[in-house]
Amino acid sequence: MVLSDRDIKKYLKNKKIIINPSIDFTSQLGSCSVDLRLGNIFRIFEHSKYPYIDPLNKRVKQEVTREITVKDGEAFILQPSDFVLASTIESFKLSDDLLARLEGRSSLGRLGIVVHSTASIFDPGWEGVVVMELGNMGRMPVALYPSMRICSLSFEQLSSPAQVPYYKKQGAKYVKQKGPEESRIKEE
Repeated sequence: MVLSDRDIKKYLKNKKIIINPSIDFTSQLGSCSVDLRLGNIFRIFEHSKYPYIDPLNKRVKQEVTREITVKDGEAFILQPSDFVLASTIESFKLSDDLLARLEGRSSLGRLGIVVHSTASIFDPGWEGVVVMELGNMGRMPVALYPSMRICSLSFEQLSSPAQVPYYKKQGAKYVKQKGPEESRIKEE
């Protein structure tokens, strides 16, 4: 069952969903989703320095990606066919009987911006920021601004609490992530 706006408010009040900082219901709450805002930290790939990415290389973070911070009011220009990692301002926490689904916003999709390539589900017991896999599928660069609404989350009630929520999962690599962290596939 997907939660409605009414249920999202109830779950926020009962702390089955916790979002920090608190959302503005007027601008961020939809009929069955919550819009989240773009943070100012981006992880870009140094594609001109390396011929390929080796996912088993333990130095991927230091060698292949670089973190940049965009000042408030300034734009991050996402070039055509480019791919970056970015995070939301808001972090959130889910109870053990809820999952969240990440979706892009139609207004940005119409400009060619996608917010995830595969990672769209946040498991029950999730806690942390949303790290988006931003891509520009269009032919023109697009300016993205910190604090703009960038993505939305919808929430689904499970039939029962998860036996092994995310925070108890062996090998849960992104517990309480605070920013656009690099892939941790090498930890598998």
